[in-house]
Amino acid sequence: MERDAALDRVERVVDAVESDTLPVPVREVWVYGDVALGLDPLDRLDVYVTKDILLRGDPDAADEFEASHGVKGVGKSIRAEWAREHPDLIRANSNGYAAPEKCLAAHLLPDDEPVHLEVCNASFEDNVTQRLKGAMAREAYEQILDPRGVCLYADGQRSPSAMEKLRNGEFAFPTLTAALEMLGLAGDEAETAVEAMRTYRAEQTGTTVRGDVV
Repeated sequence: MERDAALDRVERVVDAVESDTLPVPVREVWVYGDVALGLDPLDRLDVYVTKDILLRGDPDAADEFEASHGVKGVGKSIRAEWAREHPDLIRANSNGYAAPEKCLAAHLLPDDEPVHLEVCNASFEDNVTQRLKGAMAREAYEQILDPRGVCLYADGQRSPSAMEKLRNGEFAFPTLTAALEMLGLAGDEAETAVEAMRTYRAEQTGTTVRGDVV
């Protein structure tokens, strides 16, 4: 993916978070990995969003959409207002419940670009730490989040300078191995983790999404 196209895509994501009714409230938007490092082209564009829970649900919508679309949880896990505006973008998990992360991906991204969307209730920095702990405990290193990230939007405010710095390649980060060592991995373990992360990443195609709860 060409860098300019990737950054244009990121800007459209932030625009949508600022102005659109989304399936769930979004508190933060980050990019991380290759795009933060200034690489061109990118193998994949990695975007992270922090979602908030719905404070006011619509219990009547749950029955309505279960009957009309066979999807449970509309008005509880995702906004009923959004579902009524975008019934074609409603996505469910394997249990038939509306999946916020899949609905966000459907709204924010096309399905034919090499973009990965991470959706979590925790901030990027908190989730980096939690995912690292879990991955180390299970030796599931491919699940580690690349900690080298740039915040573009937080708590209703777009960063005034982050996108320009991204376009100019002004951010400086350590290697991935060094970044993981800074977070507590020993040298050999960090190298093993990096290899697992790269192998897993190389296997991904098209638009992918992962939902997480911390």
